Amino acid sequence: MEQHRHRPWYSQGVITSIRRVRYFIFLRDVFILTISAFGGPQAHLTLLLKMMVEKRRYLSEKDLMELYALCQILPGPSSTQTITGIGYRIGGPKLAFLTLLVWMLPAVSLMTVAAIVLSNIQEKELSLEFTRFIQPMAVGFVFYAAYTLSVKVVNTRSGIIIMIAATIISFLIRKPFIYPLLLLLAGVVTALKYRKHPREEKGKLSVRWGNLTLWISILVVAAITAGITQAVPIRIFENFYRNGSLIFGGGQVLIPLLYTEFVNFKQYLTSEEFLTGYALVQAIPGPVFSFSAFIGSLAMRDYGVGGEVLGAFVASLGIFLPGTFLIFFMLRFWDNLKKYRVIKASLEGIVAASAGMVIAAALLLLEPLELSYLNIGIVVGTALLLQFTRIPAPIIILAGLLAGILF
Repeated sequence: MEQHRHRPWYSQGVITSIRRVRYFIFLRDVFILTISAFGGPQAHLTLLLKMMVEKRRYLSEKDLMELYALCQILPGPSSTQTITGIGYRIGGPKLAFLTLLVWMLPAVSLMTVAAIVLSNIQEKELSLEFTRFIQPMAVGFVFYAAYTLSVKVVNTRSGIIIMIAATIISFLIRKPFIYPLLLLLAGVVTALKYRKHPREEKGKLSVRWGNLTLWISILVVAAITAGITQAVPIRIFENFYRNGSLIFGGGQVLIPLLYTEFVNFKQYLTSEEFLTGYALVQAIPGPVFSFSAFIGSLAMRDYGVGGEVLGAFVASLGIFLPGTFLIFFMLRFWDNLKKYRVIKASLEGIVAASAGMVIAAALLLLEPLELSYLNIGIVVGTALLLQFTRIPAPIIILAGLLAGILF
């Protein structure tokens, strides 16, 4: 009779220690990525492939690409969701939340400091003339994003029609509610074409609703609490949590929503401040969604430095949490859900509408600029540099700041 094999008394402790070391190494790798991740989701994916797949072998290339594809079609910051999802697969929710903190904190901290410095400069009535070149540069970045997004993801007649319609509607109707409505309608329109997609054999769809319930509960409670109390920090959290729950397509699609709500509608900051902040976020590594910290900080500038830090914190928490809850929710059953034809078909419309909203954002951001030959030249030149050269975005922005100081 075979004897039962017992683990040594120390084995569980050794396994736990090894696991902790592995988690520490993983978080260190995440930190290295966040301080070197310039260029948006596409560039971030390249870095993830090199670090997470080729060097560390935390997952396979196929696993990474499938995870990245899922994050591309979920609301929220796709790079952040991808790296958080890797942490979730390795160590569950605890490691995933630590991964989120390590990934977002450097960029959020830098954008908070930038907002506080900008606010202090304005309080002392010093000139912001040195930012005059990076404001049209920021518009150039958005035009480039609009071009690349439309070329890469919109390749059907219905997609082009939806993109044009979304551009016109979101440009003419400058209300925050129009963006989720456009995304919903666009998804419904193309979902009707589901029969054009081939059938796939489906497994059992087992759904755990915990994270989805948490996401919706926070959305509802934040909206009710903000409406009752009118407390500025809670309103800021609700604003960013709602936007983070509705943004498909990453940081570029974030811009029209934030500009419409916080510049046009609530007037928490001026268009010049908005463009300056957006230009600066292009010059730092990490997630573009850290731009929210800049806006949240300026929205509470009347409450002193402590208020500015609080505003940056609640804005960042609001913008990053929804995508995190959603990726936790979706990872458990995504492999089966993506085989449904209606889901596949609806994504065409959602992506096309997102592209149209980015085009509208570029046009909206162009409006407050003085339409001089110099500004138009900087907008066009920035877009051309991004398209036809390999000059990193931070170098372009730093050159613009230096030109503003010297000239």
